[in-house]
Parts: sequence; structure tokens; C-alpha cells
Amino acid sequence: MFESAAPWIAYLVAALVGYGLGSIPFGLLLTRAAGLGDVRAIGSGNIGATNVLRTGNKKLAAATLLLDLLKGTAAVLLVRFLMPAAPEADTLAGVAAFLGHLFPVWLGFRGGKGVATYIGVLLGLFWPAVLIFAGVWIVIAYFSRYSSLAALVATVVVPLALWGLGENILAAMFALLTVIVWVKHRANIRRLLEGTEGKIGHKG
Repeated sequence: MFESAAPWIAYLVAALVGYGLGSIPFGLLLTRAAGLGDVRAIGSGNIGATNVLRTGNKKLAAATLLLDLLKGTAAVLLVRFLMPAAPEADTLAGVAAFLGHLFPVWLGFRGGKGVATYIGVLLGLFWPAVLIFAGVWIVIAYFSRYSSLAALVATVVVPLALWGLGENILAAMFALLTVIVWVKHRANIRRLLEGTEGKIGHKG
């Protein structure tokens, strides 16, 4: 569809499509639609699934997780369909979707922490690596009972795995996304070091 357009236009469209999809605040929209108010007013103030879970609605949290994941995948696949001849346009769309989730313009650039959308982008660009992410997450979560720790470790393993599989461009890209995820999780990291991070299944 965009084969005849100037290259910069194709990449601009890819970035805008990715950012637009990524910036949809599903956690906020779903909680409001369910009559639970503004999810940013509770817990961490985050719009992601973990904070939605603090409303006590597990189904809503699961829906938020799934939609935040799929918007990353949708950005990649849609741009790949629209501009198959533009090298790495789908990768650009994935990065833009991730950044859109973290920094949505509609919410004053205060969004989620990015793990679900990270996985969704990974699913669209190189789905076998999602299995690696899931495997690492399950093992770390099982032994530590910390969901945040499991996610942080998995985001470190993914770029290394991609590099080992010869996907050097994706490895570099996900290494950058991993750094951003860690920065967004700095409060969780502090609580992990202090031993005050909430564990899986803990209701205190």
C-alpha cells in the first residue's frame, strides 16, 4: 500500500501506527467501563494489569494483560501487512507501540511499565522467543514467588537468546527495551532489595 511513498513517509506511518495502538490505555478504559473508577487513583497509579488486579477484578486484570500484549503484536503485524517492502518498518512499529504504552500522550505521558507490550512485540517479531520468556518467567516465579523479578530476569535473557540465535538487530532492539523496562521498574527493584516487594499470592 505504501510501496510508492517516500521511504521517510512509510517509516513515519509505521511509527504513528505503532504509537497509536500502543498508547491505548486498556486498563483505564476497562476499569471505567466496569464502573470501578480511575485505576490511576489506586495502588501504584499504574494503568497496567497488575494495578487493575488491585481492584479485585481478576477477569478485568486478565483482559488488560491480554489487550496490552496484543496491541504490541497488532502494531507489528499491521505495519508488516501495510508496507511489506519497507525494511524493518514492523520493528519500528513495535518499538513505537512499546513507547506508546509507556508514554501515552492522552494520559500526560504516564502509562504502564511495559512488560505485557514487550511480550506482544516479541510475539509479532520473533514468536519462539516468547517461549523462552515464558520459560524463564515460570522458573523464576516458581522459586522466588516474585512476579516482578521473574519478568525482569526474563527481559534480560531474551536479548541474549536472540543474539545466540543470530537475530542481532532484534537482540539490540530488545536490549534497549529491557533497559527501559528496568528503569520503569526501579520502584520494584528497590522493594526487591529491601525485601518488601509483594509475592505472588500474597494478600497482605
